[in-house]
Amino acid sequence: MENLLYDGGSFMVFQAGDPENVTIRFTDAITAFSGIKKAVIKGKGKLNAAIASMVAGYLEDKGIYSHFIERSGEDGILCRKVEMIPLEVIVRNAIAGTMARKLGVQEGFRPENTIFDLCYKNEDLGTPLINDHYAVALGLVSYDELKVMYDYAGRTNDFLTSLMKGAGIELVDFKLEFGRDGEGRIILADELTPDNARFRDMASRERLDRDRFRYDMGRVGEAYKIIYERLCTVLERNDADEQR
Repeated sequence: MENLLYDGGSFMVFQAGDPENVTIRFTDAITAFSGIKKAVIKGKGKLNAAIASMVAGYLEDKGIYSHFIERSGEDGILCRKVEMIPLEVIVRNAIAGTMARKLGVQEGFRPENTIFDLCYKNEDLGTPLINDHYAVALGLVSYDELKVMYDYAGRTNDFLTSLMKGAGIELVDFKLEFGRDGEGRIILADELTPDNARFRDMASRERLDRDRFRYDMGRVGEAYKIIYERLCTVLERNDADEQR
């Protein structure tokens, strides 16, 4: 039986057979508004595991080193164990959700620059938005480590924006977390799924992510499946192009 290390609701982290690795298993649970709203979307865990695996493999081919090792069963991925840094980097290509309301701008407003938000991952404090100086003052990271994190975030955004565009999808925003590996190197330690990213169909502007659950739009599982199917198509096409 696997030893549960962390229960994140929509995913659970287990100790793997190798003490240096963990297994992340995605669940069918879905939440919104800091866990106040909850439901179960049948099949979501398997879709998220597949999406996370495809994206991680694509990023690895592009030189983005992460904790991902391989797919583990239908609903899981095997990952390197890292020391997690309690920070979130939110990459915004467009402004949506709560941030749009706070800034008084229209949902989906696209600034000329890419925005990087830094949040202190502390649920008791509500994961507040902070700046680089607070992160260093709290002893969470050094300035040099922050530079590495922002570099990873920027390159990840460039690669994923291009990938999703090929699938007819706009990458609106997404969250990234980082950790330190056994050698103290900063590495990407997060997965991209419709649970922690916003996707829009480029033609219809339809939402294809957790916002469908947040705002009672229905067809949540169908939206996740669309992301999965389009990623399969664009990655297969990319592989075929490379083999020619």
